[in-house]
Amino acid sequence: MAEAHQAVAFQFTVTPDGIDLQLSREVLKHIYLSGVTSWKKRAIRFKNGVLTGVYPASPSSWLIVVIAIMSTMYARIDPSMGMIDRIKTSLPVSEFMTVQTQTVLSAILFATGLWLSFIFLLRYILKALLSYHGWIFESHGKMSFSTKVWLSFVKLLSGRRPLLYSFQASLPHLPVPSIDDTINRYLESVRPLLDDEQYKQMEIVANDFKKDPAPKLQKHLKLKSWWATNYVSDWWEEYIYLRGRDPIMVNSNFYTMDLLYVIPTHRQASRAANIVHAMLQYRRKLERGELTPLRALGIVPMCSFQYERMFNTTRIPGIETGNDIFHIFSYFNEGVNRASLEAIETAAFFMTLDDEAHGYDPENIRSLDLYAKSLLHGKCYDRWFDKSFTLIVYKNGKTGINTEHSWADSPIIGHMWEYVLATDCFHLGYTAEGHCKGDINKSLAPPTRLQWDIPKACQEIIEGSYMIAKGIADDVDFHDCLFNEFGKGLIKKCRTSPDAFIQLALQLAHYRDKGEFCLTYESSMTRMFREGRTETVRSCTCESTAFVKAMEDESTTVRQRLALFKKAADKHQNMYRLAMTGAGIDRHLFCLYIVSKVMGIDSPFLKQVLSEPWRLSTSQTPQQQLNLIDTQKFPKYVGAGGGFGPVADDGYGVSYIIVGENLITFHISSKFSSPETDSFRFGQNIRQAMLDIRALFNPKEKKM
Repeated sequence: MAEAHQAVAFQFTVTPDGIDLQLSREVLKHIYLSGVTSWKKRAIRFKNGVLTGVYPASPSSWLIVVIAIMSTMYARIDPSMGMIDRIKTSLPVSEFMTVQTQTVLSAILFATGLWLSFIFLLRYILKALLSYHGWIFESHGKMSFSTKVWLSFVKLLSGRRPLLYSFQASLPHLPVPSIDDTINRYLESVRPLLDDEQYKQMEIVANDFKKDPAPKLQKHLKLKSWWATNYVSDWWEEYIYLRGRDPIMVNSNFYTMDLLYVIPTHRQASRAANIVHAMLQYRRKLERGELTPLRALGIVPMCSFQYERMFNTTRIPGIETGNDIFHIFSYFNEGVNRASLEAIETAAFFMTLDDEAHGYDPENIRSLDLYAKSLLHGKCYDRWFDKSFTLIVYKNGKTGINTEHSWADSPIIGHMWEYVLATDCFHLGYTAEGHCKGDINKSLAPPTRLQWDIPKACQEIIEGSYMIAKGIADDVDFHDCLFNEFGKGLIKKCRTSPDAFIQLALQLAHYRDKGEFCLTYESSMTRMFREGRTETVRSCTCESTAFVKAMEDESTTVRQRLALFKKAADKHQNMYRLAMTGAGIDRHLFCLYIVSKVMGIDSPFLKQVLSEPWRLSTSQTPQQQLNLIDTQKFPKYVGAGGGFGPVADDGYGVSYIIVGENLITFHISSKFSSPETDSFRFGQNIRQAMLDIRALFNPKEKKM
């Protein structure tokens, strides 16, 4: 056993002459190497801290400024206008230095101050430039002259070879929208869902809120926005995720799939080893800040703060929890249980070697459904849902990830996963027999089995929790719909946004599925702002409902439907852009609600808004963030995206990924317990809706 092997590495005996201490040379070697590794990490962190702290300048620019100041002094020119002389007379140890030394030191201090002032000026200018978002609202491929000039200045001030966190101090803060704008947009968003009488009542409630207490709440929220880095993110994490008392399995965690068509090796251990190795390579790059920050248009930086907690992170029960949690936790605060729990909680991540085989089988239409359910909840006891992410490797070599949602959103884990899959397939690789390449390192210690001491009372509680979890898992109705009739290529030929096209198809599919419209959630990112996460796009609009009704009205012509489609698509694109630029609806109202609760103010309007169910919750998974795999050259090496559980008991959750020119994958979730939903049926409705919208652009299929 590993414990026995470790025990003989350190021995001591007590003799009449004292203690005879014996240390293994191998142990000393490992201690030395661990110390070297630790100091290397500290040195790298210090170096990256300095480089990030002075960005967009560089340490070498400090030397240039010092040399320039010294050169002017030797030329008997004083660029400081007397500041250097004042510094010289204020030096606390001037009596111990020669006049020349005092002059040189004063010049260096002045040059350093000038250099730091220059850095702050550059950052301020860059932050002001990045606060401009007019480029987002311009037509694709039609960039104005002013935007081109703006981009040139941003590129000029962005420096060379930025590290992952280099732009953090230069990113603008998320702005607080005005009360009038938010209320007006909210009323516009619910208009298609309410009849005239209901809408009139909502207008009255909203206007009452606008008069009082909205101004008071807004003042406090603006105060927070001036003080905090981001006025939304900390409250969003705490109140939406960490204070939630529902099980996070299915209800919060989400999953990410492996490559759709390819399994690099069918050997489970080999695949697990390569994936783990690639993940640790990524972690090393992350710790060193070597990852390149994502930038829109290749120039406008995105916030990187969510990467910080990717590894070695666990969600821990806090004070705002039920008594049962404390009762169970008391069994794990000492002894072997505490040691085993700490080993898991401090680990880089959790890995499950699953005894099932999953993946895409073209001959089995429900194969991806079972794969998705396994990634989402497994057997309920073989995933560590509190860990930042759990790596699952199946016995046939297929793999995937289950991610805890509070620390980050799907693009962050997707960024890591793209790197891992590309490294696994194209850099590490496998032998012809499917084994890992390279030689076996026999000096590594074998794995150590974690020990647990679970009393009977605790076992009964665990069994009860398992039955609750199993009930949740069994109720999940999942369907993965591979739509391969067309993809991004054809949609772009229609001169419309692929996301708007899909969202309108979802509206049409939902109307056909349930015969009604519903409040629809689409997740948009706000990472152009510091510590930005997400905002909601309310996809069900007056324009989209008009289009859907026209599609279901046989008396309308294709030309009329097409005109309504373009109007609805333009509306959706504009709302998405507003959400990205901090002019959304829901995060502002959410924060106003938190302020009202803290101040003890009761608001019927905010209560109603925050209690409205999202019966259609959607999200697009980003693709090719790193562009490490050429999908034109290797079309089979595409990911299948990921998904999440249903948000409402009688609703659908839909995650979709535009895989390439000819494939879109829809991950659809609902609950078996709801008689109103059926994930497979909804998938077929989505497929038909996509085809029907395409027919509007195909002259051969037009009905005039």
